[in-house]
Amino acid sequence: MRVVVFGATGMLGQGVLRECLADDRVEAVLTVGRSPTGLAHPKLREIRHADLLDLAPVAGELAGYDACFYCLGVSSAGMGEREYRRVTYDFTLSAAGTLAGLSPGSTFVYVSGIGADARSRTMWARVKGETENALLALPLEAFVFRPGYIQPLHGATSRTRLYRLAYVVAAPFYPILRRVFPSSVTTTEQIGRAMIAVAAHGAPVRVLDAAAINAL
Repeated sequence: MRVVVFGATGMLGQGVLRECLADDRVEAVLTVGRSPTGLAHPKLREIRHADLLDLAPVAGELAGYDACFYCLGVSSAGMGEREYRRVTYDFTLSAAGTLAGLSPGSTFVYVSGIGADARSRTMWARVKGETENALLALPLEAFVFRPGYIQPLHGATSRTRLYRLAYVVAAPFYPILRRVFPSSVTTTEQIGRAMIAVAAHGAPVRVLDAAAINAL
């Protein structure tokens, strides 16, 4: 399959990109983002594009792909709803809408969060939930991952210093966390492999928690 990855320079995107490059089922990977990945690989091609709300200038290069793994996202901490919605809803629907026009029926995997609900009074949960609903209404094979806590593996790192420290501290406790909270804990490796599995074979449900992701 041929795969597009948005957000490949973030912690989760790094892990997903690694799994795509390592998996023989993926023959080509295109990353789209504002920053380079810093990687060189025969299967990898990168598009540097700053305005994710206007993908028209690069739309021709997005045609012919079987799946999109959308890993771009931000924390809502310190953000107002307008800016958070711009990154979370507008960027995502810009990418999904473009791909739906170019390759209707292709797979689109969106990373959301536990508690996302369009009816929620909590800002981030409401915006995430509205994003999920809009994606599921498009002519795509859309799937929503709600992974909860994600342990980075194989060198994947957060760009936020505080988060990097937190992941280092939490790493020894990951096996315990997974046993105690199986529906809320996963890794960058498992998410990447699950995305590839969904693109190859689909999944029994459209919204998957960490336990379902790990099972895939």
